[in-house]
Amino acid sequence: MPHDSRFRRELGQQLRVDSVRASAAAGSGHPTSSMSAADLLAVLVDGHLRLDYTDPGNPDNDHLIFSKGHASPLYYAVLKAVGAIDDAELLTFRKFGSRLEGHPTPRIPPTDVATGSLGQGLPIGVGLALAGARLDRTGYRTWVLCGDSELAEGSIWEAFNYAGWAKLANLTAIVDVNRLGQTRETMFGWDLDVYRDRALAFGWHPIEVDGHDVDAIDRAYDEAQATTDRPSVILARTVKGKGVAAVADQPGKHGKPLDDPDAAIAELGGERDLRVSVPHPEKATPHSFAAPGAAPPRYELGEQVATRAAYGKALAALGSARGDIVALDGEVSNSTHAEDFRAAHPDRYFEMFIAEQQMIAAAVGIQVRGWVPYASTFAAFLSRAYDFIRMAAISQANLRLVGSHAGVSIGQDGPSQMALEDFAAIRAVHGSCVLHPSDANQTVQLVAEMADRRGISYLRTLRAATEVRTPADEPVHIGGSRVALGPDATGAAVLACGITLPGAIDAAQRLAAEGVRVRVLDCYSIKPLDRDAVLAAADECALLVTVEDHWSEGGLGEAVLATLADANRHPTVRRLAVRGMPGSGTPAELMHAAGIDADAIVAAVRAAQEASS
Repeated sequence: MPHDSRFRRELGQQLRVDSVRASAAAGSGHPTSSMSAADLLAVLVDGHLRLDYTDPGNPDNDHLIFSKGHASPLYYAVLKAVGAIDDAELLTFRKFGSRLEGHPTPRIPPTDVATGSLGQGLPIGVGLALAGARLDRTGYRTWVLCGDSELAEGSIWEAFNYAGWAKLANLTAIVDVNRLGQTRETMFGWDLDVYRDRALAFGWHPIEVDGHDVDAIDRAYDEAQATTDRPSVILARTVKGKGVAAVADQPGKHGKPLDDPDAAIAELGGERDLRVSVPHPEKATPHSFAAPGAAPPRYELGEQVATRAAYGKALAALGSARGDIVALDGEVSNSTHAEDFRAAHPDRYFEMFIAEQQMIAAAVGIQVRGWVPYASTFAAFLSRAYDFIRMAAISQANLRLVGSHAGVSIGQDGPSQMALEDFAAIRAVHGSCVLHPSDANQTVQLVAEMADRRGISYLRTLRAATEVRTPADEPVHIGGSRVALGPDATGAAVLACGITLPGAIDAAQRLAAEGVRVRVLDCYSIKPLDRDAVLAAADECALLVTVEDHWSEGGLGEAVLATLADANRHPTVRRLAVRGMPGSGTPAELMHAAGIDADAIVAAVRAAQEASS
């Protein structure tokens, strides 16, 4: 049962004290940002949050996300108050090896996602709310604590826009309007009317409240839970550093422990050891979708098929075989071919519109509940959401990203649409894999294999149709490759991927007519690279030529060089990649100008031979 107002005020003070203590023990942290929101969290956990901390996997648990992740001392103080950690662990905050990191991560249950890069928690909360309303179809609520400073982030307003449009009544944002940012007053200070008007414009139900009046906070939470036709936002006027005169509403106190923590603790009334029994939800049975089964598509050798088209058909078939598959797209589904999944499984498809940050964040939230999301858009536009991808890895999230229309080979659209840095960007993400199939049958198998892979997986698909060269029954797997031509050739090895494979084969055939036998390796898995195949080529061939429709930095060529360096191999290597800024033109013109077509490969092999003779 919830406690009375006096208990809640005392609990708020305890949360402040423990935030001060944890930061003092660490010698760093954000106690003042924690102190402003302490009363908001005290009331939330004492009567409104439904979460079984002993069973974080309960499918009907509410979800609490600290979008203002720097207020982690408050989060950990809450965990102590509910019995999830003890006082000794609280004081390990920010210590090497501690689960209580500087910003929350899933290392400490029941933390769903990592936060700390501002502007991400609310968009992820949208994903969790979508999962609850449309996929799990259970009664859990998603609560997101936001700071007022992060409301300057565009991703926050992508979240407001989408949640209002989708009428996610199971989502409540709590905005800690404490007026002060890191260096100065926030854009709107304590002007709650500005925030109210914006929330109304985006279709939310705003509730203004004194963030230190526990009775008013209690009523606000009741009102939010009673609002069933739209999301709610609690706009709470608070004081940064509340309760300690030396820091309360004082600029320049952000992100540092208090100068005199003992005096501050005394001013707050001393240490307490109050405990809260958070209500446990009933263990609901999440909804499941029928999976009648479907065979994956198969393509005949010699067919001309775009890998983006194969992606759509493969994902639709996978969705028929597995009821946990979900697709999201950034309003380009007729180009990425995610529309094939939408047509087959409309209840598991989410149109995210032109809001790539929200799309990736929604996928992160959806996967928290065990669903298997695939998110697709033009590869170039994934760069807008790169911080969300980076943070997803810290969240230990399992995402499948699909980028189409990449490289100079897309042709006339010009460089704004030509992702030429996607391999490098995703290769740099911890635990990621980067795939670039050259034909439809490869695509089908890789799409299926991505479903069960943990971490961030990225598949680049092609705009143009390419010849099917891989038999449908030939195994294709993450970390693999295939010899497309000349398995025993030793004159040179050309390592290609995606759109550059046809040119590599053409070049090899032309060189064969000159007496130079060339091995062509189809490196459809760029990370992890097929180490054995690359080293075999290095040991058996006089020359390695890498060719890719990507900048020279960070792509296939550098992956090959890293593999050779790690294995202490020193063959002659020539890297063909895009090096000059492209413009508009036909695909053939642009690939020739970039020096990544068959002519360039032939010239590279000839030049290397002349240099060695």
